[in-house]
Amino acid sequence: MRIKSGQWTADVERTVDELRHEVAALHQELIRWGLAVWTSGNLSARVPGADLMVIKPSGVSYDDLTPESMAVTDLDGNLVDGDLLPSSDTAAHAYVYRHCPDVGGVVHTHSTYATAWAARREPIPCVLTMMGDEFGGEIPVGPFALIGDDSIGRGVVETLAGSRSRAVLMANHGVFTVGANARSAVKTAAMCEEVAKTVHMARQLGEPVPIEQGLVDRLFDRYQNVYGQ
Repeated sequence: MRIKSGQWTADVERTVDELRHEVAALHQELIRWGLAVWTSGNLSARVPGADLMVIKPSGVSYDDLTPESMAVTDLDGNLVDGDLLPSSDTAAHAYVYRHCPDVGGVVHTHSTYATAWAARREPIPCVLTMMGDEFGGEIPVGPFALIGDDSIGRGVVETLAGSRSRAVLMANHGVFTVGANARSAVKTAAMCEEVAKTVHMARQLGEPVPIEQGLVDRLFDRYQNVYGQ
């Protein structure tokens, strides 16, 4: 156990325990929605009130994930608590949290259809009302970046800064999504894969017709501010 001085209060400990359970459970949602295979993919949650996050351990089977196996790191990616090494994408997650204070959850997947678009380095065009609702336009492509440092995180932040999308297709790699919390980021990952598949299928019939920007704006505003309870 590695505790960074001043961070680990009783309140933080309770929050970390809750997030360990939540993050472990949400990894099963990645399997449920067909977004991850074997040990690929990961998600994390920011710890409110501390410069910490809870993230999947590296290379551990989804069947073996437990709340206790989750890694806790600081926002520089250093292990703070846990017996297992954190995900190989920890530096990317940490960079996003450091530079996007509104983000409370980050998800990374190699889901099949969305990653196929990433392999083409092609944005998914906004040709569906659900894309207008959820993403406010096309799903953009981020730059190619190697795993191991914060290059991926920089690409995610820079790409999403110019977009209403909460998902980015990292070139030749896969999907990164962000949300106000981890569950929201998982939902966005699932929606990203769904629209990637639907738009791909539409292309087999012909060229999909884009929705004009004014209508996309109206769809996005309604869904974000009126829809639901």
